[in-house]
Amino acid sequence: MSTEHNPVPKTYSVSLVTGERFECAENEKVLLAMERLHMAGVQIGCRGGGCGACRIAVLKGEYELLPMSKNHVSDEEAAQGFALACRVMPNSDLVIEAAPKTSN
Repeated sequence: MSTEHNPVPKTYSVSLVTGERFECAENEKVLLAMERLHMAGVQIGCRGGGCGACRIAVLKGEYELLPMSKNHVSDEEAAQGFALACRVMPNSDLVIEAAPKTSN
């Protein structure tokens, strides 16, 4: 009998300002959890941080931000809570909203 234990990842609640809510594991990207559950709250693009289609604003909560294109989220915007959903993994419950980039 093995004494090793593989802990189950923590799961957090992610709420959209539209009222939709879903569960996302701490080691799962927010966009992939939404896609897995067939939710349409955020656009889906390349899934790798390069296209910017899944741009969101994280209004509440803590998260890990993986590398992404600065063309879609600048360092200043990231500090204000903007991110790409395909590059966000939750460390707590989150409240998010879709935040497509506007043309200048």
